[in-house]
Amino acid sequence: MKKLLAELIGTYALVFCGTGAIVINDITNGSVSHVGIAVTFGLIVMAMIYAFGDISGAHINPAVTIAFWFSGRFSPKLVIPYIIAQLAGGLLASLSLKLLFPIHETLGATLPVGTNMQSFVLEVILTFFLMLVIINVSTGSKETGTMAGIAIGAVVLLEAMFAGPVSGASMNPARSIAPALISGNLQHLWVYLLAPVLGASLAILGCRGVKQKDCCPVPSPFCKPVKD
Repeated sequence: MKKLLAELIGTYALVFCGTGAIVINDITNGSVSHVGIAVTFGLIVMAMIYAFGDISGAHINPAVTIAFWFSGRFSPKLVIPYIIAQLAGGLLASLSLKLLFPIHETLGATLPVGTNMQSFVLEVILTFFLMLVIINVSTGSKETGTMAGIAIGAVVLLEAMFAGPVSGASMNPARSIAPALISGNLQHLWVYLLAPVLGASLAILGCRGVKQKDCCPVPSPFCKPVKD
């Protein structure tokens, strides 16, 4: 239960601060700035990793949870509970922002600037790089350790900085589902559900290709994940 609560709070913080920065930037005519939004996302991810990394692993992202399961490092029994907790945290955050800023139309929803396919490919690549870093700095299925928060937060900041203006640089279904549902902007949501999961899963294949086989053992009924 503590792990699920940590995932809920961590995802709440991510969505509240990250999409909140977008909302406040909009209503204050750009006072936060695009750079400020990217920094906000990177810093809140880093902070939540240091806060909850040794409790739940600080996945705060369904795509990361699924990829950790695919890597063989995470128990399949916890996948659905983790995702439910993450979605609940994101929805509570977007509801909070809706109460605070009721006239805002998107609440920071991820919306493609170009075509859906352009954003889909971008999100696959962005999540691939993010998960590749995560899987290599994590201990088992936990994003923990002195450098994990800095490394992962830096990747989020970097990718939000250069790709945010085109695809929104979501890399996280929970981050995209929450504002989309609460604001009613559902038309492009499929991009931000499928692309991060695909990108994160491909990263596990990439990890298997460059590291020892026991780094990411293929999950099976006979393969027990590393105990955290």
